[in-house]
Amino acid sequence: MGIERLILAILATSLSPVAFAQQVEHGSGPYPALMEERTDLPDHVVYRPADLARLGRKSLPVYVFGNGGCSADGTSSRNHLLEIASRGYLVIASGTFPRPSRPAPAPPVPGKLTVETETRLLTDAVDWAQRENGRVGSPFQGRIATTRIAVSGWSCGGLQALTAAQDPRVTTAVVMNSGFFKDGPNPLNGVVSDKALLATLHGSILYVLGGPTDIAYANGTDDYRRLGTIPAALVNIPVGHGGTYMQPHGGIAAEVVTAWLDWKLKGSKSAKTRFVGAACGFCRDSRLTLERKNL
Repeated sequence: MGIERLILAILATSLSPVAFAQQVEHGSGPYPALMEERTDLPDHVVYRPADLARLGRKSLPVYVFGNGGCSADGTSSRNHLLEIASRGYLVIASGTFPRPSRPAPAPPVPGKLTVETETRLLTDAVDWAQRENGRVGSPFQGRIATTRIAVSGWSCGGLQALTAAQDPRVTTAVVMNSGFFKDGPNPLNGVVSDKALLATLHGSILYVLGGPTDIAYANGTDDYRRLGTIPAALVNIPVGHGGTYMQPHGGIAAEVVTAWLDWKLKGSKSAKTRFVGAACGFCRDSRLTLERKNL
């Protein structure tokens, strides 16, 4: 794939600002979710169950997310993120609500794309969740499972997630329509792409790709092949690079990701059976293909 084509594909995942009155969901899970900006967490959008009291004694595992195109629109994958939050997770995306006054990003220099968000925003979100869990008076006090943390992201955001996954606090990583670049220079200014980091991953990792028409298919597949002993799975959903993020309830990809999180962060045995065993649930699912190693 040429660098120019790859840059165009990454830019395409940075969605234009939208009106929030349109197509706002609450997820299909038992805890209808909302999205909000918080003054104590600038440069992020928080997705959470609207009624925290409904959780009872259950705590919220954490899912932090880097946007497509590494954009500053923290709502660009909102159907996906609201769905996960409605299943009993605290979800934090880099960026903010889109604003008409927000300056358009500068055009890239030849062969380079300068991203709108920094990778550190993913670990900043983890820092905030840990603080809020212990802060007296916080609505999240004692409600966050601060030892059960997933980092994730789409396309350019997936590269950010692979870097943030080096943080020892991270339990599992979910890399969506992404993977470290195989050959040649890194076309992204401000984002790390280094295959050597695959050897230092810990916990577990799930790749969700869009099949052979996904421009990140080769990169993500190559990542998966290079993984050593870390428990890993590779799911391909034949929808291309755009994924199912804005389909109702985030589409099948959100279903797959939620099952992975339920297994890895909540210890759900039924979720585990969707990935493990000769007759696993996703093994027999005609909507996707599944590869596994070290599970």
